[in-house]
Amino acid sequence: MAAKILMVLSAGIMFLLGVVHLAYTFLGNKLTPRDPALQMSMDQISPVLTRQTTMWRAWVGFNVSHSMGLMLFGLVFGFLALAHGDLLFRSPFLLAVGLAMLVAFVVLAKAYWFSAPFTGVSIALACYVASIVLSRI
Repeated sequence: MAAKILMVLSAGIMFLLGVVHLAYTFLGNKLTPRDPALQMSMDQISPVLTRQTTMWRAWVGFNVSHSMGLMLFGLVFGFLALAHGDLLFRSPFLLAVGLAMLVAFVVLAKAYWFSAPFTGVSIALACYVASIVLSRI
């Protein structure tokens, strides 16, 4: 039971981070540049890859897809822990995929983000690992 609770907590943290990130993408100015001129420039310049978008539209799209990935992780692993705990905890593949994702998010958070997401993802990773350990006892 403790293993399921920790897995759901890990998934819940990731889901919540995704929801907050999505809200910050569309509501308020949390993910806009401090310099309004930079946003105006991003809205006028296309990446080398294509002229069909602008750097600003790509920025918003990257943030939304990042949020969706966090929420998907939370929903899938939360659901598996609650509805199919035996399947999840007996599947080395599923556990490895989840672990790899969380480790990758921790590395990304440390290298490119800031302390709040790094702390949140690190706690989610610790809960995830603890849930696996407890499921083996």
